[in-house]
Amino acid sequence: MAKIKVAVIGVGNCASSLIQGIEHYKGLRTGHPEAALGLMNHKIGPYAPGDIEVAAAFDIDKRKVGKPLYEAIFAAPNCTKRIAGRAFGKKGPVVEMGHVLDSISGHMADYPEEKRFVPARKKPVNIADVLKKTGARILINYLPVGSEQAVRFYAGEALKAGAGFINCMPVFIASSEEWAGRFKEKGLPIIGDDIKSQIGATIIHRTLARLFEDRGVKLDRTYQLNVGGNTDFLNMLNASRLKSKKISKTQSVQSQMSSPLRADDIHIGPSDYVPWLCDNKVCFIRMEARIFGNIPIDLELRLSVEDSPNSAGVVIDAIRCMQLALDRKMGGILSAPSAYFMKHPPRQFPDAAAKTMVQDFIAGK
Repeated sequence: MAKIKVAVIGVGNCASSLIQGIEHYKGLRTGHPEAALGLMNHKIGPYAPGDIEVAAAFDIDKRKVGKPLYEAIFAAPNCTKRIAGRAFGKKGPVVEMGHVLDSISGHMADYPEEKRFVPARKKPVNIADVLKKTGARILINYLPVGSEQAVRFYAGEALKAGAGFINCMPVFIASSEEWAGRFKEKGLPIIGDDIKSQIGATIIHRTLARLFEDRGVKLDRTYQLNVGGNTDFLNMLNASRLKSKKISKTQSVQSQMSSPLRADDIHIGPSDYVPWLCDNKVCFIRMEARIFGNIPIDLELRLSVEDSPNSAGVVIDAIRCMQLALDRKMGGILSAPSAYFMKHPPRQFPDAAAKTMVQDFIAGK
């Protein structure tokens, strides 16, 4: 069977977890008790995780550019945990110099080099040419939050190269009629926008909001606060880069209620950067509501999870769903995968319904 050839934009913590995970599951014997542990789907169509090959990778950091990918995924400022499994050695593609554009926030210069991005002094490569040369048919976007210009640039390069696009961060491409139309016109699939974690703050908050709704509970106010110590949280200290992120997370939760809350009664977004947390993310959710007889009920929840593996557990399925679409010569928005895997798809569905839609998609219904 042919490999699923993908390219990655941004060799950060999320890319590191994904690439380590591909190797980890490749190394487990079929039928082994842990062969599918942690996966939502061991097989999607004919494809297992080990069928994914990272054929190209782009970054702008001097500690990663020019290095073998399997070395670069452990370079600073990456801080995600190592996933148990196979040793990597120095195989795989060399990380190419990407285009900086607006992907680095100016405030990062105030922090030590081991915590932030340090641009390489190299000429950017031609992204579309690299995709064509390596045979990568899927481009995965892991750029930092707020990289509005850069995301649009790379989406354009995917179109030039004839590659599908998986948009894992909150710049609205799949949920933009203009961009969705451009991918459909080219006959190329797109999944987006803004990846949901496997068990993360947004999926839990959505589930609780739907539970309150289904059980006749009136939600009056809610907040979700998140803290972490990776470059994602350091980047998001710049509030001017958060507009799309807050829209994505807030609408994702609001979509599970028949009557959305007033803006003053819902607050969802990053809270602060705590360096020693590294890739651990801590989320606090509070929900104030009323049950039978107009009696108050309050719910408070604390979630602690390694942020990047949580993302990779979903992207590994999104990749394989996109390969099915390429096999079937499908172009434009992949509605079911976008609804199930992403916070801000073109159309929201309850997660249980979206899961059924993905199962039908995989089965070719």
